[in-house]
Amino acid sequence: MRVSFGGGPGGGMESLMRSMRRGQSVENRKIGKLTARRILGFARPYRKEITVFLLTVVLAAVIGVVTPLLAGRVVNTIVPEDGKPLAADAGRTVIVIALVIAALAVVSALLSLAERFYSSRIGEGLIYDLRTRVYDHVQRMPVQFFTRAQTGALVSRLNNDVLGAQRAFTSTLSGVVGNIIQLILTAGVMLTLSWQITVLSLVMLPLFILPARRVGHRLAAITKESYDLDARMNATMTERFGVAGALLVKLFGRPEIEAGRFAERAGRVRDIGVQSAMYSRTFFVAMMLVASLAQALVYGLGGWYAVQGVLDAGTVVALALLLVRLYGPITALSNVRVDVMGALVSFDRVFEVLDLPPAIAERPGAVDVPPRAARVEFRDVTFRYPAAAEISLASLEDVATLERAAAEPVLRGVSFTVEPGQLVALVGPSGAGKSTTSMLVSRMYDVTSGAVLVGDVDVRDATLQSLRDTIGVVTQDAHLFHETIAENLRYAKPDATDDELWAALAAAQIDTLVRATPDGLDTVVGERGYRFSGGEKQRIAIARLLLKAPSIVILDEATAHLDSESEAAVQQALSTALAGRTALVIAHRLSTVREADQILVLDGGRIVQRGTHEQLLAEGGLYAHLYRTQFAVTDSPASRTPPPDGGVDREFVSQSVVWAQVWTRIGDLGGPAGRLGVGGSAG
Repeated sequence: MRVSFGGGPGGGMESLMRSMRRGQSVENRKIGKLTARRILGFARPYRKEITVFLLTVVLAAVIGVVTPLLAGRVVNTIVPEDGKPLAADAGRTVIVIALVIAALAVVSALLSLAERFYSSRIGEGLIYDLRTRVYDHVQRMPVQFFTRAQTGALVSRLNNDVLGAQRAFTSTLSGVVGNIIQLILTAGVMLTLSWQITVLSLVMLPLFILPARRVGHRLAAITKESYDLDARMNATMTERFGVAGALLVKLFGRPEIEAGRFAERAGRVRDIGVQSAMYSRTFFVAMMLVASLAQALVYGLGGWYAVQGVLDAGTVVALALLLVRLYGPITALSNVRVDVMGALVSFDRVFEVLDLPPAIAERPGAVDVPPRAARVEFRDVTFRYPAAAEISLASLEDVATLERAAAEPVLRGVSFTVEPGQLVALVGPSGAGKSTTSMLVSRMYDVTSGAVLVGDVDVRDATLQSLRDTIGVVTQDAHLFHETIAENLRYAKPDATDDELWAALAAAQIDTLVRATPDGLDTVVGERGYRFSGGEKQRIAIARLLLKAPSIVILDEATAHLDSESEAAVQQALSTALAGRTALVIAHRLSTVREADQILVLDGGRIVQRGTHEQLLAEGGLYAHLYRTQFAVTDSPASRTPPPDGGVDREFVSQSVVWAQVWTRIGDLGGPAGRLGVGGSAG
């Protein structure tokens, strides 16, 4: 006879071993009542499916107990007591019982299919609900959240933890209910058949349960080590297989050392896999051995009782068959707390992300920014970045605790106005608050005090979609998704036609290059657009901006990392992008903003100077000092005004002279962009 454990709903070797592997990681966790109530809230839309699912589990458990009893009835029918002749209708009785057993087998198969169907409906529905909720919530988090959280940890919440939560309503729920029903019915029937044999057969159970717990703890330990090593290997592959990481390895790395480190970790995973396989096989063999010994006890003691006339042969067979169905639920339920806590912990980790409030939310009754609004105003704006504990989770950063102290203000009492059609430049040393200022316009963050207005509407009172439609941004590192050029462009305007895409590419001075590619608009740009040069990526990003056609454009160091030829092409593309639009420009190279309508000089989060290029030079101060430093004609100390911090990098000065000459060659390209170029690092 083949011995099977945990057969039927929710049983099985796989689920038992999985719970044992999780044992140490969850056995000491405590989950609050609030989490349990929220779980029920997620399950409420599936209450009908869960009811039918549990009904199939119960019916399958009942059939599992009835079948051994019918098998015993067959034995009693064909083996008469005390040498009595077979009953006249014995053959018909056996056939009827066999047909009933067959019918029950068919019903059991149908119940198994129904159980699987409803299990999938519930499980996949929960996965969909949880994943979409978490993904949508994470998308609403501030940029600072993504700069702190580990990407792998976020992906794990969407994959591993969501799947763990899903098991709460499929394998765990069916396992607990099915095993409890099966255990109660089986034990009850066995006790009615022979309480002596039932009690004696259970005496051997501790011989299996106690060693199994020890094996489970050891298995959990090596499995945790395996997961950690897998995570490290995944992190290594993610970093080294990315374009930037692969380039760094080729330039500075030693392939033999990289391969050796990876092989060492992979070798340990291999060894752990062998150990885990042996522990699992040892566990399974021990389980079969104990059950076989218990069956031998049933056959021996039951057979002796049958010879003595205390039991009939059919009862002995039924007891032996039922014993197998008794051991499975007992061993499975011995780890039920680990199963339940594992599922609850997964839910708790998902809820942890959902409970982190997004920094930016649309207010009830929000209004649309007026169409083609082009005026920007800052009114006494003060801003400090939120503390780490306000926008992140320690578990996502792999740290013990997060800092709760409030950060120092980045902007202090900033006020200015950009009128429609004006070009306003923000200049100043790194860390002065230039990029932060631009982020407040597009509402990447909300001000701490004061107000930012677009089209005379406080951005906190505006609908997010109207704000996004009004403002377009080009950064120094334009990001392109690993998709086609067309898909990257349509990110700004999903319903754009191919003609509109080509028109935008032409205006951005990049259409000739795209037409020269074999696939044209269907060309895949590669990871982060690395199949294109920096200048080409910037022009594709400008084409995306032109397709969006915003009335306000923010340029944040848009030509910072380009060579002179690429910068000239991007400048020409920008001349089209900025024509007739309000522009807020962040720049370090002052040659690029000399013709701005207004230049705002930031230092320490405050506007320390404002005016045109000529006015600021005549006024002196920080702007004049920065300008003279960048445009020193020679590299001699006598020709430069020493900066307050005492010294200017010679290479920087030399490069600044080159850029000034490049600007002179470029000349005025026509329109606002002819006066504009952006470069340097983020402020």
